[in-house]
Amino acid sequence: MSEATIAVTGATGRLGAQVAHRLAEAGLPQRLVVRDPSRAPELPGAEVRRAAYGDRAAAIDALTGVDTLFMVSGAESAERVDEHRRFIDAAVAAGVRRLVYTSFYGAAPDATFTLARDHWATEEHLRDTPLAWTFLRNNLYLEMLPLFAGRDGVLRGPAGQGRVAGVSISDVAAVAALVLREPGRHDGQTYELTGPQALTLEQVAEIITFVTGRPTSFHDETPEEAYASRAVYDAPGWQVEAWVSTYLAIARGELGSTTGTVERLTGVPAVSLEELLRLD
Repeated sequence: MSEATIAVTGATGRLGAQVAHRLAEAGLPQRLVVRDPSRAPELPGAEVRRAAYGDRAAAIDALTGVDTLFMVSGAESAERVDEHRRFIDAAVAAGVRRLVYTSFYGAAPDATFTLARDHWATEEHLRDTPLAWTFLRNNLYLEMLPLFAGRDGVLRGPAGQGRVAGVSISDVAAVAALVLREPGRHDGQTYELTGPQALTLEQVAEIITFVTGRPTSFHDETPEEAYASRAVYDAPGWQVEAWVSTYLAIARGELGSTTGTVERLTGVPAVSLEELLRLD
């Protein structure tokens, strides 16, 4: 299927799979670039190629003939930025013309959330290439918020009364598919994607309790308590910093503004947390 000029990475994950399905529904040929082809969705007009972000040779082979690349950020790791850079450089070598990257809301070199700094580093690398780019900076996924609660139903973290304007994966996928269907129109654009509400974690807990019937509450930890309560997981330092800094970013107001970008681009209002939970 050499006519496929759109490549989608992460098609075995929730976001990439939704984007791939939307493109298939629109009748667009595409190439699914995945680490494990056996897990790739079977879609009309789609071919599958194997490549990991850190494997330059495989990435060049998988991306040759591609015009527009949808790059879902890689799995969180200490090496993620380096892997992103290698994959982007492979895209340039393969002749890709434009790249749509899933970044993070408020990505900046001094962002409180440590992984938002990683996204900024990836953006900066992209800006230094000849590729045309579009950045989709999604806020925290709404689907993740209920998972913040422990087995006891308590959301714990130093978020204070800060707010988070979470966005659904389906809304991010809708924006991504729209951008990919209109090559060139969105070049050079940075889209900050949020849901329709900015909620405190106390409000998040109340909504989860109300809709699902699962008793959920929020406990505002101090930063010291947050590090101590996560020590039991014996996770690497970078990961603990990412966990705790997520809540600190909320407390400092860095994730708490709604943008309306989803509705402006797609014409459909963004999904709220309550609506999302009722759909499950």
